[in-house]
Amino acid sequence: MLLDGRWYSSNELAELLHVDGSTIRRWRTARPPQGPAFVQVSDRVFMYNSDDVEMWLASRRVDPGEVA
Repeated sequence: MLLDGRWYSSNELAELLHVDGSTIRRWRTARPPQGPAFVQVSDRVFMYNSDDVEMWLASRRVDPGEVA
C-alpha cells in the first residue's frame, strides 16, 4: 500500500497526490463529486482515509497492455 491507514486533510492529500489544493476542492465540490471519498468534519474541514484514497487510485488505473 502506498499510504498507511491514516486520515489526511485536503492539503495533506494534495501534497501526497502532487496536485494543487484547489484540485482537491474542485473534485469534492463537483456535481456529482469526484475524487476519493471524504468525511466532512465541519463546515470547512474535510478528511480523507488512506483506504478510500487507495481504492480511488486503483479504480483509475489504466493498464496500457489491456487497452491495446
